[in-house]
Amino acid sequence: MDCDATRPGEIEAPLPDRVDARLVFIGRIRTPFASRDQCPRQGKADGPVCRIEVDPLWQPALKGLEHYARIEVLYWMHQARRDLLQQSPRSDRATTGTFALRSPVRPNPIATSLCTLVGIEKGVLLVRGLDCVDGTPLLDVKPDRCSYSPQAPPNPGEWREEPATGDEPQR
Repeated sequence: MDCDATRPGEIEAPLPDRVDARLVFIGRIRTPFASRDQCPRQGKADGPVCRIEVDPLWQPALKGLEHYARIEVLYWMHQARRDLLQQSPRSDRATTGTFALRSPVRPNPIATSLCTLVGIEKGVLLVRGLDCVDGTPLLDVKPDRCSYSPQAPPNPGEWREEPATGDEPQR
């Protein structure tokens, strides 16, 4: 299958010549998925153990990460197209705007996965829950929650300023 083929209903855009930012890859991700066709649609908590190899320069930044059961991994989907404004996912063939999808095909193919941290071995994170090709560039690693992270509202779009007692209406 040609992963780069434009499907019926999809709209392409020429990529701009300018570069607005500079990213630094801090390592590589090692998975059993040799091609995009082999990657799962989304990572699974019971998926294979994958290795996140952090470059030596950035390994001191891992200090304290061992205290977290889950981490957020940000990575660059280096094999993804970057020119589609609207896409027709294989799952339903309905044409949808790129920003309304979690597809890796986007202007800046940054992906994120919440992974279970299985262990840390000499600058290598062992995780479950990734969905990327072997050799994918690593952008960042963050704990899923830390003391600086605000808690998400109980339901999408809902926000409570004070703990609810059950008597007050919810916004």
